Amino acid sequence: MTSELRYCPVCAESLTVAMVGDRERQACPTGHWTHWDNPLPVVAAIVEYEGDILLARNAAWPEKTFSVITGFLERDETPEQGVARELKEETNLDAGPIALIGVYEFMRKNELILAYHVQANGEIRLSEELLEYRLIAPEKMRPWRTGTGFAMADWMRSRGLAVEFLEWPT
Repeated sequence: MTSELRYCPVCAESLTVAMVGDRERQACPTGHWTHWDNPLPVVAAIVEYEGDILLARNAAWPEKTFSVITGFLERDETPEQGVARELKEETNLDAGPIALIGVYEFMRKNELILAYHVQANGEIRLSEELLEYRLIAPEKMRPWRTGTGFAMADWMRSRGLAVEFLEWPT
């Protein structure tokens, strides 16, 4: 169990580990609440801007670490609305056509990634959470071997581009 919840949000009893179905889950001993620990839905945008792919570096990441634009879905928005909102919030770009690439697991963070190709326009102005961006020709992209990188690889293949994965130093 990786969750750090300790108390029932209904009655404040200390949570215990209980078998629910075939899995151990944190649960209220009086039955008020079970922590299902379901994956969080995350939207990811492979942003095509003026023919190139936009990658950005989050302020919390090391230098030379770039990725696609991502964010959590908000209540009452579709994934397409969420990806357009995240794009606007993080880069100031407006979403044009939005097309689903696929759905990808990211178990390390207990997330489910809904990846989209977004054709964007406007003037790039990064939010405070992003430090810098790069524009890379699609054929020069080198995807990474994790959630959004697999989405990038699938998008590249769908365009007939060769995929060569980036190997991170160990």
